[in-house]
Amino acid sequence: MGCSSGGCSTGGCSSGGCSTGGCNKLNTYDWLSELVMPTNIKPFDVVEVSFKGTRKEYFRNSNLDITNGDMVVVELENGTDIGKVNLKGELVKLQLKKVGLTPESESIKRILRAANDADLAKHKENKELEIPTMFKARTHALQLGLNMKLSDVEYQGDKRKATFYYTAEERVDFRELIKKLADEFKVRIEMKQIGYRQEAGRLGAIGSCGRELCCSTWLTDFKMVHINAARYQNLSINQLKLSGQCGKLKCCLNFELDVYQEALKDFPEKDNNIIEFAGDIRYRQVKTDILKRVIFFSPLAEISGEWLELKVDKVNEYIAMNKEGLKPELVLKPKVELKKAVELDFKNDMGMDSLTRLDERDKKRNNNNRNNKNRSNNNKPNNPVEANINNKPQQNNPNNLRPNNPNQKKPNQNNPNLNNPNQNNLVQNNPNPNVPKPVLNSTENSNNTPTGNMNPRPKKKKYKNKNKPNNPNTPKPNDVKE
Repeated sequence: MGCSSGGCSTGGCSSGGCSTGGCNKLNTYDWLSELVMPTNIKPFDVVEVSFKGTRKEYFRNSNLDITNGDMVVVELENGTDIGKVNLKGELVKLQLKKVGLTPESESIKRILRAANDADLAKHKENKELEIPTMFKARTHALQLGLNMKLSDVEYQGDKRKATFYYTAEERVDFRELIKKLADEFKVRIEMKQIGYRQEAGRLGAIGSCGRELCCSTWLTDFKMVHINAARYQNLSINQLKLSGQCGKLKCCLNFELDVYQEALKDFPEKDNNIIEFAGDIRYRQVKTDILKRVIFFSPLAEISGEWLELKVDKVNEYIAMNKEGLKPELVLKPKVELKKAVELDFKNDMGMDSLTRLDERDKKRNNNNRNNKNRSNNNKPNNPVEANINNKPQQNNPNNLRPNNPNQKKPNQNNPNLNNPNQNNLVQNNPNPNVPKPVLNSTENSNNTPTGNMNPRPKKKKYKNKNKPNNPNTPKPNDVKE
């Protein structure tokens, strides 16, 4: 929960008023901020300032009017740095006890001033240089063959020093690396080794639960997590599921461990208990539900027998009776007959008979189109000569003769092909003997007047006479245009 859930009661996270403490990394809710201090008591002058990642330090405030969330310039041993005020007031005394400091400690430096625009611009510029600096440093480490992993870089506020955080399993001699980095970046180089959990806390990530890592938001002390914590909670021993972003066991395995250990006090010590009932019936323990305080048993004689569900108190009673040589009666719960599922009729609220009706219609349409294409392909002739001849209308007059023409010669009845050279050429040029001989086009009109290949006379278009008296739009001669 954060500002998005409405948890910010006073001005949002930017003013340090997030009531849930989930908006800022390692934020501490000041529940004394709304109390008014008496006039004769001086407010506590030590302020908690947070920097990049999970780093927190404490500085003394010399009568500066600052609030939670303000950016301030603080004093260091060899320069200045820019950080954000995380906590002020009486609660800082409790934070000093956690880190082992006293309010009078000389190691506590002072706050110089509130950060101005020039300081903020320089701070932003330093942040933009961190990623390319880390990539170049990794390149030098690989060239030198160092067995280390550079995970983060942090520039000081005045850009006099750069701190490199790395993880390594063994001791690393990085003296040559420091020389190369100092020559290239012209700053003081500091190498700091951190653990894998600190690395995950500095970088931050989203855990398997869907929230930010605990080590990057509120968890400050890392306790050892043992594999028995998973066994107490009946979790499957799967290293991939039990490991966090750092590769170690998840810290959240310890959060509910005390509750499980308290509940397990009433359970039997062994995990493979066997209970004997009257009639030589034996059941063995197969499953335990710690939070419901229930243990499940399965029969030994049957491989897939019905399980027996018993409360913890009843199991302890049966085990005590078996130790004394007594066998209790087995009482099974009556089997509950499952009701037949009622088949509900489909209610056509939207006026649709079938959800796949559109798919069926498309299939029918595609099948019809495919059938039409097949029919058209079957009707086409294979021979183009035959196609050209068949496309012409057949006429009854084979000799293309006009009647009543005295100059027309009589056809040779013995060889009719000689009278028509076109027909002879068609027969000679046709290499396929199976193709039937062409039939000359001739038609005979209804008046028994033969016509040949002569083009028919075009019909005259009939134009309507606009000046006809029957046309209502035709103006009369006596009409006068108005």
